[in-house]
Amino acid sequence: MRLSLVPAAAAVVLLASTVSAQAASYAIDPAHTYVTFEIGHFGTSTNRGRFDKKEGTVEFDRAAKSGKVNISFDTNSINTGYAAFNKHLQSSELFDAEKFPTMTFAADKFTFNGDKVTEVAGNLTLLGKTQPLTLKATNFNCYDSPMLKHEVCGGDFEGTVDRTAYGMNYGIDWGFPKNVHLVVQVEAVKQ
Repeated sequence: MRLSLVPAAAAVVLLASTVSAQAASYAIDPAHTYVTFEIGHFGTSTNRGRFDKKEGTVEFDRAAKSGKVNISFDTNSINTGYAAFNKHLQSSELFDAEKFPTMTFAADKFTFNGDKVTEVAGNLTLLGKTQPLTLKATNFNCYDSPMLKHEVCGGDFEGTVDRTAYGMNYGIDWGFPKNVHLVVQVEAVKQ
């Protein structure tokens, strides 16, 4: 009876190695990846900004419908198009970029509809605090890049961050909203 288990165990090991061979590593393409945030300003307009410096990796397995994301953003690279506003956002009243020069998003739960990623769930670390964050995909695709000669996967993702959960309370007493709309446009190149 034990001898019949050996071929079955070998088949399981072979199948597992075949499935894991489907997993691939991708590097974030900084030229096609943008992380922007939007927050209301006294109910009149919307302030927008982005992080110009970002880097990260993605592990993606379409067959197993799984993946991992690790992206970091340089909080000193905040860009609103207005230098004085950038400086204020980097100050200790908001992102405290001197003390916390990076914020990170790490995720290991991908939700699919067919072969399309519909959301990515993980944790956002900001100001030394880590809270759960789910980014919903509004667009997702993989393609063979004619320029890079590699597969590229990516999409547009959106989520809402309660900034007060991280201790970012500036302007709350004045009526600034606590919720920040996060928009992530990402493309990652297969390595």
